[in-house]
Amino acid sequence: QVLLVESGGGSVQAGGSLTLSCAVSGYTYSSDYIGWFRQAPGEEREGVAIMYPGGGRAYYADSVKDRFIISADNAKNTVYLQMTSLKLEDTAMYFCAADLLRSDYDPRYFKSYHYWGQGTQVTVSS
Repeated sequence: QVLLVESGGGSVQAGGSLTLSCAVSGYTYSSDYIGWFRQAPGEEREGVAIMYPGGGRAYYADSVKDRFIISADNAKNTVYLQMTSLKLEDTAMYFCAADLLRSDYDPRYFKSYHYWGQGTQVTVSS
């Protein structure tokens, strides 16, 4: 059984930092795409940081470039999202996703993924 369990969300003031964790079990993510998505109320789920197979390359949404970093600790089967200089518009539910349904699917698109965590809420206040 594949499980993705996110943690680390919370409330933070603008300009602050948070690190999200995604603990993965039952699945080897290092050979596939794994990433973080977020969804604000009334909006479509968007990809913010995607790790490419092998972990040597990553995609970042323009809105989070130079502020967020995706990383992985393969010994712990955990993927992280370090978020700094948080803005009000970063407020959303953050989800971890893994395993493209098909190899030709766009890894930046949320419908491309097979496995999802339950999400962790990030709220940024002024």
